[in-house]
Amino acid sequence: MSDQIKFTSPTEVELNEVEHPAWDEPVICRVEVDLPGWLTKLTGQAHWEVYSEEEEENCVSFAMRSSNHHRLHKAIEAQESDMQAEVTLYHNGYAVVDVNGKSLFDGALTHATNDCARLSYYHMSGEPIALN
Repeated sequence: MSDQIKFTSPTEVELNEVEHPAWDEPVICRVEVDLPGWLTKLTGQAHWEVYSEEEEENCVSFAMRSSNHHRLHKAIEAQESDMQAEVTLYHNGYAVVDVNGKSLFDGALTHATNDCARLSYYHMSGEPIALN
């Protein structure tokens, strides 16, 4: 009699032994970002607004500005505390944020890196996908 016992679980299955048709279907990932809220968290300065948007094949870029003054009380001339930002959101989930020419964020846009972003997943039919 052998001292070695080999146990194989009846539910153990190799991934390539079973077809997963649902895994072969395209999935649409939609990212919604509160850009003014995100820039407020990154910079500590509020009152951000988008003044320009440019869409390219693989990304969307937003030019944004902020000042310490509310729009109704904004001084005619720009203050030194005014800030300019460029936010580029790539279709693959990557994002780059530059404020006054300095990089403040360069990475994946997920719930872990940005609580101002909400990711949603959909089937090609438009039906939402719930993730556990």
